[in-house]
Amino acid sequence: MKKSLLFKKISGNRVECKTCSQKCVLGNNQVGLCGVRKNINGTLYSLVYGKVCALVIDPIEKKPFFHFFPGEKALSLATVGCNLRCAHCQNAEISQQVKLDGKILGEDYSPKEIVNLAKEKRVPIIAYTYTEPTVFLEYALDIMRLAKKAGLFNVWVSNGYFSKEAFDLVAPYLDGINVDLKFFDEKISLEITGGLVKPVLDNLIRIKEKGIHLEVTTLIIPGWTNTHQQIQKIAHFIANSISKETPWHISAFYPCYKMKDVPPTSLEELDQAYEIGRKQGLKYIYQGNVSKQANTYCPKCGSLVIKRFGYQITRFDKKGHCPSCGYEIKGVW
Repeated sequence: MKKSLLFKKISGNRVECKTCSQKCVLGNNQVGLCGVRKNINGTLYSLVYGKVCALVIDPIEKKPFFHFFPGEKALSLATVGCNLRCAHCQNAEISQQVKLDGKILGEDYSPKEIVNLAKEKRVPIIAYTYTEPTVFLEYALDIMRLAKKAGLFNVWVSNGYFSKEAFDLVAPYLDGINVDLKFFDEKISLEITGGLVKPVLDNLIRIKEKGIHLEVTTLIIPGWTNTHQQIQKIAHFIANSISKETPWHISAFYPCYKMKDVPPTSLEELDQAYEIGRKQGLKYIYQGNVSKQANTYCPKCGSLVIKRFGYQITRFDKKGHCPSCGYEIKGVW
């Protein structure tokens, strides 16, 4: 166990967790919605510090990051737990199961061991992914600090439901983040994920203001995401409140977990979302998980800048600039 960095003691032995936007208030021996933070006699502890349930070397594109060192590898890690309860979670066995049985699965790795492994494997990026990095904040932060000193890069794949206090802690060490902007309707978001939309929007703006590299992913769930003009609102928000240069990954849904009765996303539905993004002026829209519209083209002259076939990457850019006209492609190259 590790003492939580962000909590407030209230009356008696009760505490308020300030790690994420759920802001759980916990009595003695109670565990938060994430399943991995416990109040023990008025002190909040992380139950997953150093308990790694997934440790894999992945292509950075798998996260997905398309404008962050294309073609590189990332050492990807996670602990169990999540601060949301998405009905369509593809990693429910590690994100949700702990809430049911309380078992903290994982192997012990110190932050130093993680950084040394990345250096040994000559992997320049550490990705905090598979489950929500916020739930293992203390562990992630210790790794990130060491990684920075070692000249490595840190990226998060996040649901964006962290608190402002948590973001302020990790921001100095965070080089890139991909945030899932799942919905733009509070009622639907609460029903499917157990979280609100506004905290995610607020955090997206904070990320922009800090100048951290940002990519956004939206999973198109038939009958859910593509209702109430949510796709239009998401694209409008990205274009007008963040930047038209922000890479937007629109992904196909496949039946899983508690949504096995929902059909997979059709190519037509993905194409409709793509056109909505184009009309809002977004310059980089990708349909990565169906191997369609995965290439990067210059917004100015239309030249092919990065070709992607699965995880085979061919770069034609000149240090992040179009090879034909020199236009700067926003990203980390």
